[in-house]
Amino acid sequence: MKTILFPLKESWDLLCKRPYRDDADIYSSVRNILDRVRSEGDKALLEFSKQFDGVTLSNIKVSDEELDGSEKSVPDELKNAIRIAGENIRKFHRTQLVQEPVVETVKGVKCWRRNIPVEKIGLYIPGGSAPLFSTVLMLAIPAGIAGCREVVICTPPGKDGRINPLILYAAKFTGVRDICKIGGAQAIAAMAYGTETVPKVCKIFGPGNQYVTRAKGIVQSEGVAIDIPAGPSEVLIIADRTADPEYVAADLLSQAEHGPDSQVVLLTDSKEMINNVNDEVDKQLKKLPRKDIALQSLDNSISVLLTSIDECLEFSNKYAPEHLIINTEKAGSDAGKVVNAGSVFIGKYSCESAGDYASGTNHTLPTNGYASIMSGVSTDSFVRKVTFQELNRKGIETLGPVIELMAEAEQLAGHKNAVRVRLKNK
Repeated sequence: MKTILFPLKESWDLLCKRPYRDDADIYSSVRNILDRVRSEGDKALLEFSKQFDGVTLSNIKVSDEELDGSEKSVPDELKNAIRIAGENIRKFHRTQLVQEPVVETVKGVKCWRRNIPVEKIGLYIPGGSAPLFSTVLMLAIPAGIAGCREVVICTPPGKDGRINPLILYAAKFTGVRDICKIGGAQAIAAMAYGTETVPKVCKIFGPGNQYVTRAKGIVQSEGVAIDIPAGPSEVLIIADRTADPEYVAADLLSQAEHGPDSQVVLLTDSKEMINNVNDEVDKQLKKLPRKDIALQSLDNSISVLLTSIDECLEFSNKYAPEHLIINTEKAGSDAGKVVNAGSVFIGKYSCESAGDYASGTNHTLPTNGYASIMSGVSTDSFVRKVTFQELNRKGIETLGPVIELMAEAEQLAGHKNAVRVRLKNK
């Protein structure tokens, strides 16, 4: 990690920029994949599976036998962990489905909103270097709470043509049985356009590599909704002199191991903290199976020494991190000054891993600065808020003259007339 001492505020914008990736070639490749899947359907999917995943599939869809058999491959202890995590995710997300009251804006005029689920949902679950079965829980559980009628999962198979049993077990646990053995940009294309086997969906969720991310961006421009713009994962930690360097280093590395293009940031008002954390990072790094990936991520990462924790919070709000850990003496009050962040972890015991797996909050969060304008995935992500209004005779008599005046001022005679014909028939 590069250490930066007391940077001028004029340089903060530059420091907040994420590592640049030139994806011009990626766009061309992804566009070709999307076009072929749209025109050739399952045939293209099978060819891409052989080309990219090195597997010849006889069937795209996971069979009931494969799904039900996954349970045998998952240890009971892990099943219990999944159950606890799932219950916490369900508890937290269930509270978000709020029934809003009917409001009488004036006498005889009632307005309200109703949650209506998005009918068809597609979930992309990475299954390459790390099978993210936890993402199944984070996406399928709120989809179920919202009442989505149809949920399909696409995830890449292994060389043996089978899906990781942890992903299958998590899907079965959440009630999803429509699972397809397709990964990469071709999976996004299949869910966006539909094929003979993969149903066309209304909205696509889930993380992925740069090809998946680019594919989601393209299909969104064509009218298929997606969850949030995705980028490399990131964490920003604010630590003062009271923080334990061992904890801080562990939190930095837990995020750095996600991928070589991930970024971790340490902000502190203590030079000693930077030195101690660097020593701890070197010590802990040697024990990580994914240390080569973490090392590449650390090359993209920075430690910044600032004059105060308030200044650290100001920098953090400009950076707008996906994950923000506040490990300070007054973490609770410091958290009250957060404006831009995907998810905030308060205090020395609140590791980012808790949110990734089991605390109950969602780990699908905005990256690349989008936390300044967007929220992470929630139950609301799976519903539409449809507004309703009902006017009785008293309501149109009360509000009609207001509408007529406004419509006339905008020179929209038809709008005015829609009111006038009702008012004249008393």
